Amino acid sequence: MISIERGVPADPRLPLTQREMTVLLTRLLEALGLSGDLNLALVDDAAMADLNRRHLGCSGPTNVLAFPSEEEGSLGEIALSPAACLREARLYGQDPVLHLARLLAHALLHLAGLDHGPEMEALTEAAAAQALA
Repeated sequence: MISIERGVPADPRLPLTQREMTVLLTRLLEALGLSGDLNLALVDDAAMADLNRRHLGCSGPTNVLAFPSEEEGSLGEIALSPAACLREARLYGQDPVLHLARLLAHALLHLAGLDHGPEMEALTEAAAAQALA
């Protein structure tokens, strides 16, 4: 089951309605061959900065954080800052929806136990492309 907690209002530049986000996450999970319960928290920059400080010891907001679960049948939780996603998409000249899909795929791979590197980058790109096809 995919659970979405909204701590920020919807933004028309991103598919952030409950249905749209569920569809995107379902497609990403399928593309990555993952299954299990998942919670997505859509948070503002202040909440993200607090999570980043408390869990990683870093200052300021980041785009996405992944918190794996040790419970059977649960992948874990993802915290996503839509504002950071939109800022980065604009900064990098990318389509916001594609950038969102990449961030979510990246977080899902962290929940699956992967760490940064070429394998994660390739899987992230492939999953985002497949989910948005």
